[in-house]
This record gives sequence, structure tokens and C-alpha cells, in this order.
Amino acid sequence: MCRLFGMSAVPQQVRAAFWLVEAPDSLARQSRQEPDGVGLGSFATDGTALVYKKPVPAYMDSGFAQQAHELCAGTFIAHIRYATTGALDPLNTHPFCQDQRLFAHNGMVDRLDRLDDKLRDELGDAARELVHGDTDSERIFALITAYARQGLDIGQAITEAVTWIAANLPVFAINLILITATDLWALRYPATHKLYVLPREPGGGHGNRHLDHASASGTIRVRSADLAQAPAVIIATERMDEDPSWRLLDPGELIHVQPGPHLSSRIAIAQPPARQLTYADLHPHAAAAQTSGTAL
Repeated sequence: MCRLFGMSAVPQQVRAAFWLVEAPDSLARQSRQEPDGVGLGSFATDGTALVYKKPVPAYMDSGFAQQAHELCAGTFIAHIRYATTGALDPLNTHPFCQDQRLFAHNGMVDRLDRLDDKLRDELGDAARELVHGDTDSERIFALITAYARQGLDIGQAITEAVTWIAANLPVFAINLILITATDLWALRYPATHKLYVLPREPGGGHGNRHLDHASASGTIRVRSADLAQAPAVIIATERMDEDPSWRLLDPGELIHVQPGPHLSSRIAIAQPPARQLTYADLHPHAAAAQTSGTAL
């Protein structure tokens, strides 16, 4: 299963090295089990999207470690890929960038030919400008972008796109994180894969500590001196520690984190997919990709 992480500390600028590569059970360590690509995204102070990604394991890529240590921003997104759709190619590696927004996804949808038809209906020739690779993820993002270009806010665009996909395509899972320079959105749909949120006050529960947590399974360790003074909201595919504030998103729940950071949530898609794929429906490689690391 692909690993997703997102964080917002806006309006503060914080370093993301604490949760990418410093710890022994960081994303780089996890990538030994998710072998098909690594990606990291954030924004410069002028709002320009910054994306670093390669179709290789993070633990084999020293450049990833260097980038992770150097980046300082208000919002971050990271992804470790286990490929189910699309070759091992930079064009298929998360995060994707469209209209100065960054996006990463785990899960799987089928019948991409029908999704391509939908994109052409909504975007016309512009569909070719947004979709460069082979993945379902980039196409899901393109449909969100299409609705946003029609004037919907990002939360509405995510809702409309995933609602259409759920009604018209076979769906295994659509867990996603989307960030701008100031905001973060996260969706868990349906209940196939887990996605957690932690709203963290400055200094954590004790009020004066930097962030230094390890998950019970030992797969992720979090460390940041910056968060002794700054609040943050963290999204992750597993709990990072035993903090009781960690919460599993409900199926269909959409989270929006605005500057503050201020968190709001709602059930954006209440209905299950019209065609819910199961492991038995998947090709053996795709099934392995969706189950990889589920014990983590």
C-alpha cells in the first residue's frame, strides 16, 4: 500500500526533515517495502510549488534525503509508491502538480478509459495538458482540477470528482491529500484503507515539548523542534504515537485545514461505490500492492 503523509503548520514555516528522513523508521526506511518511487512537495515563500520525485526507492536516493533536510514550508506532502497503474517513470510518481496545487493518492480505480472520456468532456484539449502519465491518481487529480476550473472551491471539486468516480467506475479505494501553499485537504473513501489525522497544539499535550514520537508499530518516528512553538495538523496512513488525539477518518470524510491551522471536516461522500472492488477482483500484482505493508 502506498504511504501518504501531509502536514500543515500555516502560517508558520517549519522544517519537514523531522518526519521524512531523520528517524530510523522514516519514509526512507518504509520505502524498502514500497519500492516504486518517492516524492516530496511543498511551496516556496512566493507560493511556487516545489516538487522532488524519482521512480526509485527513497533509501537508494541520497538526493531525497538532501531535499527533505533543506525544505522549510507551511504545508508538505509526501508519498512512497507501490505501483498498481503505470510504469516506473517520473511522470507516474507522486506528488502531481496542477494549477499550483499538489496531490498524492493511494488506492485504485478501474476503467481509466471511461475516466479519460470524462476528462475530455470536462476539459477538452486541456485534458492532454494535465495528464502526462498512466496513473489513475493523476487522472483523479485532473478531474478535481476540471471542477475547480469551473469555479468550485477545492472541497467541492474533490466531492464532485470522487462522487462521479464512485458512481461510474469500479473503485477499490480513493485516499488522497491535496495541498496549496496555505491549505490542506484529505479524503478517506471508502473504508478500504486507513487514514488518520492529528491536530497538535504547540508543544503537544504537555504544552512545551518539541515533536518526538514513535508509532507503536515502530514504522514512523517524528521529530521537530519547530513544533514546540507551532501548532500543526498531520495526516498519515498510520498513527505516529499513542497520542489520544489521533483519529481515524470516517469513510467519505473530507478534512480541510486552513491557516491557523484551523481544521474542519464533513462527510463529503456518504454513498458507497456503485461497484466496490475487492482483493479478489484485482490482478495479483495489484492485490499485493494494495496489501503491502498493511501490518505496519
